[in-house]
Amino acid sequence: MKGIHLSKRIVHNQHDDGVDRRGFLQCMAWAGTGIIWTIGAGIPSSRVFGKGEPGSKTGGGLSFVQISDSHIGFNKPANPDVTGTLQAAIDKIGALEPQPDFVLHTGDLTHGSHPAEFDTVDQMLTGLKRQVYYVPGEHDTSTDDGKAYLERYGKGTKGSGWYSFDQKGVHFVGLVNVMALEGMGKIGADQLAWLKDDLSGRKASTPIVVFALIPLWTVYPQWGWGTQDGAEALSYLKRFGSVTVLNGHIHQTMQKVEGNVTFHTAMSTAFPQPAPGTAPSPGPMKVPADQLRSVLGIRDVTFQPGKFPVAIVDATLADPQRA
Repeated sequence: MKGIHLSKRIVHNQHDDGVDRRGFLQCMAWAGTGIIWTIGAGIPSSRVFGKGEPGSKTGGGLSFVQISDSHIGFNKPANPDVTGTLQAAIDKIGALEPQPDFVLHTGDLTHGSHPAEFDTVDQMLTGLKRQVYYVPGEHDTSTDDGKAYLERYGKGTKGSGWYSFDQKGVHFVGLVNVMALEGMGKIGADQLAWLKDDLSGRKASTPIVVFALIPLWTVYPQWGWGTQDGAEALSYLKRFGSVTVLNGHIHQTMQKVEGNVTFHTAMSTAFPQPAPGTAPSPGPMKVPADQLRSVLGIRDVTFQPGKFPVAIVDATLADPQRA
């Protein structure tokens, strides 16, 4: 695994900061990467970014890429060229073999929700030549209650942009938890009612992937890194045998496993943030210019038959491409 940078720590039974009360937290911090996910026969697995997997071109698996927190329009010292690093992520995705079925963007496409920023995102992501599914971040909705976001990406969605879709036997649910921020994220009663109804007709054997910007589990409440009504949403998912929850927002990779639910946060394509509690507050973190791409990345996800539990291997924008 030459070129893969991992920084791991296991945290057990944290009682003060909300990081983890029942399961465990695996934190690969902000020196992680992205993941290639594949779903086959409902079983999720992963592979090293840019490295082909035997039989991955056949066998009917499903693969997709997660990118997050592009913050187009940001121009502070933490990264004065966010379009350049987003393009690097797009180039990495374009070099994947085989190509993913689609791409998920888990929010904060823009930094200020300005029309020109959305235009830039649209123009750049056309280079993926793949269907892109979106959910909004708070930076996409804070100036106009999400009107510009919904005009571009809200066709066929409910409320402030939530929706679901199916791909090769996997049920995907895009949630919005940035419209009523009260310290932490919030899903809201209307969306929760929709979610309960959306899942009610699904068989327990159906693999579920949920994606939203802010983590649905409580990572660090002091910084608002969690969703205050996330537990209710998760209660509707307990009966399913395989649930994967993908989030962004905190600009670093963390993993938590609780029962049949696996939670993953992703790195940003724009800038890193400090690990929980290691700074006075969250926010863009400046690192030496030659290290920046080693703390940014994408996630390539593969669900393939016969592989369980989910394995996550993140690869940064600095990692060399593999054939």
